[in-house]
Amino acid sequence: MINRSMDTLKHQLIEEMIIVSLVIMFFLWHFPSAAVPIVTIPIAVLLSFIPLFGMKLTSNIMSLSGIAISIGVLVDGAIIEVENAYKKLQLWDAGGRRGDYRDVLLSAIKEVGPSVFFSLLVIAVAFVPVFTLVDQEGRLFKPLAFSKNFVMAIAAILAITLDPAIRMLFVRMNPKQFKPRWLSNIFNSVTVGKYYPEENHPVSKRLFKVYEPVCRWVLKHRKATLIATVVLVISAVPAYLHLGTEFMPPLNEGAILYMPTTLPGISVTEAQKLLVTMDKILKDTPEVERVFGKAGRAETSTDPAPFSMMETTVVLKPSKQWRRGMTWDRLIDELDKKMQFPGVTNAWTMPIKARIDMLSTGIRTPVGIKVYGSDLKAIEKIGTDVEAAVKNIKGARSVYAERVTGGYFVDFDLKREALARYGLSVDDAQMIITSAIGGEAVTTTIEGRERYSVNVRYARGLRDDLDKLKRVLVPTASGAQVPLEQLADIHLSLGPAMIRDENGMLSGYVYVDIAGRDVGGFVNEARKVVHDSVKLPTGYSLQWSGQYENMLRVRERLKVVIPITLFIIFVLLYMNTKSPVKAGIVMLAVPFSLVGAIWFLFFLNYNISIAVWVGMIALMGLDAETGVFMLLFLDMAYDDAVRLKKMNTHNDLEEAIVHGAVKRIRPKLMTVAAMFMGLVPIMWSFAAGADVMKRIAAPMIGGIFTSFIMELLVYPPIYFIWKKKALLPAAN
Repeated sequence: MINRSMDTLKHQLIEEMIIVSLVIMFFLWHFPSAAVPIVTIPIAVLLSFIPLFGMKLTSNIMSLSGIAISIGVLVDGAIIEVENAYKKLQLWDAGGRRGDYRDVLLSAIKEVGPSVFFSLLVIAVAFVPVFTLVDQEGRLFKPLAFSKNFVMAIAAILAITLDPAIRMLFVRMNPKQFKPRWLSNIFNSVTVGKYYPEENHPVSKRLFKVYEPVCRWVLKHRKATLIATVVLVISAVPAYLHLGTEFMPPLNEGAILYMPTTLPGISVTEAQKLLVTMDKILKDTPEVERVFGKAGRAETSTDPAPFSMMETTVVLKPSKQWRRGMTWDRLIDELDKKMQFPGVTNAWTMPIKARIDMLSTGIRTPVGIKVYGSDLKAIEKIGTDVEAAVKNIKGARSVYAERVTGGYFVDFDLKREALARYGLSVDDAQMIITSAIGGEAVTTTIEGRERYSVNVRYARGLRDDLDKLKRVLVPTASGAQVPLEQLADIHLSLGPAMIRDENGMLSGYVYVDIAGRDVGGFVNEARKVVHDSVKLPTGYSLQWSGQYENMLRVRERLKVVIPITLFIIFVLLYMNTKSPVKAGIVMLAVPFSLVGAIWFLFFLNYNISIAVWVGMIALMGLDAETGVFMLLFLDMAYDDAVRLKKMNTHNDLEEAIVHGAVKRIRPKLMTVAAMFMGLVPIMWSFAAGADVMKRIAAPMIGGIFTSFIMELLVYPPIYFIWKKKALLPAAN
């Protein structure tokens, strides 16, 4: 599974690098400028492994995922810088090339450098909530946060060091000094290229044609635009309320763990027969490669499983060999229908996932109910009542309450008077019971490096029912053989097969396997049903556990951390813009992006999980970055108009805004397209590890799309209203 997951992510990384490089080349239409961000991608990715190695982090699904979701973002700084340099060089070229082109490049980089730096810093700060995660989710997602921040930090350093240096290498060859002339012309066409004015640029002129009338319309209808924006943001609320919740999306391990449970008391022979029958049925399924079943426990305290709790590992063939149209969920449903045995409750999970769940919460199913109290019989009664209440809820594939007092025991009540009559002690009788019935190790056999103890006891035919046990002979000191029934009352009794002790209380578990529903929605409904139908005696309590317990822990932590992170981002934006209004305008990108993120999750039928939240957190940084760049170009256009003394009327303000929004649409669209297209390859992958990556990428893809569209439509009117009131109160 590790190898398959790593191959998936490596393949996606290569796809993303190629796609982002093509996007940059298409929008710039200028090889020397496009070469800078294209070269930055592999260098930043490779250098990011140095700090990962220094922190002793491994290359795993999450660490590579952090790099994968950053491919389209890490070149944003380089894109903005080279595009601004391209613009300045075009004006320099058109103006007769006055001055040194190096000074032109440096001034262009300095003009956008602070905004680039702060936007990258905001992206890093946005991942603070991920670093605060603890327990299972912290171990899972901290490598992703580290790798993403490392590659972004390296990209930021390259943006102010390597990228300008590479751009300086592309100089024009003087035809008078280098012969033949055709060679210098070819060299200049490759290293310098042709600079197009924005109006004549092959890409920009088409973008202007589409965006300029739209921009002018929203500036004329500012109030309608803002009202429509509010309505659109509010529309995401009902969609969000319809989203299900879960702790983690499934990670296809390539194997299924089938965990049937029967009532306590099943014999070794019956358990073996049942296990063999189940394995044969599972093996006959076309998608199954091999199966291996286990009943009982190993000789270890970490696996206290009775015969009634079986486990069968079902190793599946590669998905390419599955029947047409067969999916993971359909395969589980088909197997569940085949494995219907009287008195057997099924549960389906995956081997690694089951071990993690059992180690973290003790519950091997997605949902579990822990019953706490002081009396085992009362705990069992409550558990069976909960089982009856929950099993009819939609989505409950199987429900099983542990029969904590359902163990069968053979009790030997020794008669002390009879023992004394025959001159026997209690120890003598117990020794016979132990050795003849339970077995006694008499020697050890050595087979090479292996050692096996040899146990001796009565054959099964002499001890498999009570009548035969009563005829077990006990030797006396006189040499007489006394039947055991004369020395003890032998009978069957019920008692606890296994006693659980948790949080200082006796406990019993109710296992709930669900299908076709999200964990959070199922538990919310089940809690209401259990509250209404199950009455708890004084001193007894219920705890909902399993994945639901982890999900609650993450949700409560993020409720605190995400608002704090948003405040820190606002402070950083204020430090960059020196204006609370500008910082607030940039922060509007957050609700804009949530619209697309939520609706995209709704259409994909994804549940809200920790992976989705990580995608949302990553989206916050991207929102701020796109908002910073949009505001940057509006400010540059406004400042140029003020410097040229062309800011006298409201029409002048409108023209400046149109120039900043429309004439610089190409770099803004290029950065967003690089982000967007860098994430798209993740969504069309179906290999191992892709399910988790899709949940991270989905909110980012949907959010980037709507955030950018709404920024293009809403920022100009808001900027106009702000500048009109603050700077042009007397204009007409």
